[in-house]
Amino acid sequence: MTDTVIRPPRPEDAAALGALGRQTFIDTFVAEDGFAIPYPAADLTAFLDASFSTEATTKKLSEPGAAWWVAERDGELLAFANTGPNTLPHPESSPGNMELRRLYVGKSAQGLGLGTELLRLSLDWMEANTDGPLWIGVWSGNLKAQKLYGAYGFAKAGEYQYPVGAWRDHEFILRRG
Repeated sequence: MTDTVIRPPRPEDAAALGALGRQTFIDTFVAEDGFAIPYPAADLTAFLDASFSTEATTKKLSEPGAAWWVAERDGELLAFANTGPNTLPHPESSPGNMELRRLYVGKSAQGLGLGTELLRLSLDWMEANTDGPLWIGVWSGNLKAQKLYGAYGFAKAGEYQYPVGAWRDHEFILRRG
């Protein structure tokens, strides 16, 4: 990772950040060598556009109380993390708590330790900026992510349905603290 820089994103990163998010979601959840979730095309398109368009990403980058980091090498964004006020539907949560919203590592950058480094940065920031527990929503079928978060003290605290268009993913709510 000596030639990789982790930094806050700049407004001009919005298009590349959105493209990385879109492709990482597809590689992880849609691709045959990923989880191969059979999202209906219209639902997937609606979700990807709402979540990862340049306009949506620009808006998310300026959200009050949120923090972002990107991993970049030679001008290419490889991974990112986003934290902010908790939005997970759990009766013991509040917006004053912090949530790890996304931790995405592009396929070409997996295995470089970027996910772990971004997770540590995110957890440190969340701990310094919360009035309570930390939260993460994770797809119920993503056992690797659940194991990783468990190693950092997160435990299952609930479940909910995460909308991907009209499709609903079964998600676990994890809490630490």
